[in-house]
Amino acid sequence: MKPQIWFLTGSQHLYGPETLQQVADQSREIQQMLAAGVSFEIIGKPVLTDSGAIRQVMIDASADKNCVGVIAWMHTFSPAKMWITGLDLLRKPLLHLHTQLNQALPWSSIDMDFMNLNQAAHGDREFGYIQTRIGVARKTIAGHASDPAVAARVEGWARAAAGVAHLQGMRLARFGDNMRNVAVTEGDKVEAELVFGVSVNTYGVNDLVEVVDAVEDKAIDALVEEYSDLFTLAPGLAKGGDRHESLRYGARIEAGLRQFLTEGDFGAFTTNFEDLGGLRQLPGLAVQRLMADGYGFGGEGDWKTSALLAAVKAMGTGTGAGTSFMEDYTYHFGPGEQKILGAHMLEVCPTIAAAKPSLEIHPLGIGGREDPVRLVFDAKAGDGVVIGIADMGDRFRLVANTIEVTAPDEPLPKLPVARAVWKPAPSLSTSAESWLTAGGPHHTVLTQAVGVEPLRDFATMLHTELLVIDEHTTTHDFADRVRWNQAYYRQFAR
Repeated sequence: MKPQIWFLTGSQHLYGPETLQQVADQSREIQQMLAAGVSFEIIGKPVLTDSGAIRQVMIDASADKNCVGVIAWMHTFSPAKMWITGLDLLRKPLLHLHTQLNQALPWSSIDMDFMNLNQAAHGDREFGYIQTRIGVARKTIAGHASDPAVAARVEGWARAAAGVAHLQGMRLARFGDNMRNVAVTEGDKVEAELVFGVSVNTYGVNDLVEVVDAVEDKAIDALVEEYSDLFTLAPGLAKGGDRHESLRYGARIEAGLRQFLTEGDFGAFTTNFEDLGGLRQLPGLAVQRLMADGYGFGGEGDWKTSALLAAVKAMGTGTGAGTSFMEDYTYHFGPGEQKILGAHMLEVCPTIAAAKPSLEIHPLGIGGREDPVRLVFDAKAGDGVVIGIADMGDRFRLVANTIEVTAPDEPLPKLPVARAVWKPAPSLSTSAESWLTAGGPHHTVLTQAVGVEPLRDFATMLHTELLVIDEHTTTHDFADRVRWNQAYYRQFAR
């Protein structure tokens, strides 16, 4: 079932039943225009003309699990005091659409009847005032509903709303604790549930091992066959090869981990190479495959990045573009264009792969376990964003950087992990200096499915700070923004 966006139209009884019927008819036309340009189901509601109906529809929207957000449009003049209690009760993201049915003015025939009917320019200003007056966090989009640019912005907002909805009530399983002595992966799990809605709890690694060890051979056989169809297997991993048993154990981990997450209704998880219990391999292939199916993941117990990844994956559903757990690993300062090489030990999602991944096995210098299987590939070239989340003590902070993913300058034959190479905007030095000034984390989410504007909407919906590094960023202005934000959030935020 498609996520739903409820469409609310405001008016009042002053205009009479004939005019209200015109309002209802024109509202349906606006909804049809939007539906042609967005991938979400638009659900129209009856024209709202009194505070009781407004209050009830906001209560209903907040309670409906299929509704991820509400669009409101004041077709005529809708006195905004009617909306106060309804807006106060709304618990879903709100988009204020400032539009009208007619695209061009009918210059030769326009009269006062037309003016009285088509006065969203009037009504939406009243509605905008009351939203600002009572402090409603919302998105405002102005333009004609048939404009593809308007539809694209509505689509982006709806995707952000879907990401927020995905977090609400999501369960996240931590297998073991955070990597020892690491600061940025720590955080306030109580505050995270209050702000994001995600419940974060820890399970012993051997709770997972029990499920992994109990996986039946037929489930392993099916996964191994699937791997052979989807990936290019290194010769030793194929059936009859000297490393085939390692592949089967990798499949065992995937089957067991998937079962654990499914039975517990988890949407995200973490692992930690320092705490593997009875696992014989660090989960690599299993994590990659689960991320490809939409699960959030964070390495070294990084539950904040895991939750963020789950949300951004939900936002990018159906776009055909990928999103992955990522880490800035090392730099190319030259010659030529300066770039970042990103990777992780094993856990990069194949949804960002440029070509068919290779399924390989290699030693891993940490973890003290058997050689793990993993998918190896280069990331697909194209525009993207890397986004990280950090707990600043009094609030969470999101930091995002627009990037261009590129092919590696040269082959990487001795780097047997999945990886991405990118050029950060506006330059490597400004990007890195700004990221460090913001206290951004080393674990990130790399997405080619979701742009900056939906991420801004996402942060607004969650009342969470977002700092963006893009082509317009300078280190001095960015440092000022960090200071201003700090003052604002300490003075005004919850």
